[in-house]
Amino acid sequence: MKGIAYVLAALVVFGLAFWAYRENYATQQVLKETRGLQRQIGDAQLRLGVLRAEWAYLNRPERLSELSQINFDRLGLLPLRPDQFGRIDEVSFPPAQDPLLPITNSVDVSTMAADGEGNP
Repeated sequence: MKGIAYVLAALVVFGLAFWAYRENYATQQVLKETRGLQRQIGDAQLRLGVLRAEWAYLNRPERLSELSQINFDRLGLLPLRPDQFGRIDEVSFPPAQDPLLPITNSVDVSTMAADGEGNP
């Protein structure tokens, strides 16, 4: 009987060793993939920073003003004047549609539970 126990114990130890071996390599693979993803995220953040800097450079007010002056005739731009803006009471809103339908057969919904203590 002792021999069977020793054999079973040895098989359990070998099984656990095999499982630990596989988990170790699986963990190393996941860590390698994680490092790769972190490197990609860092590269993307660098590219995003460069793109934001380029966008800020291209959207400088003096540059945009110069471009609008150069292309004034071709674009048909007009300078903004205060009299081009209106007041809110001058805005024409769409006419009211049919009134909302009446609510019939309504269902009373409550957040209170049946037992009164918040438990369903």
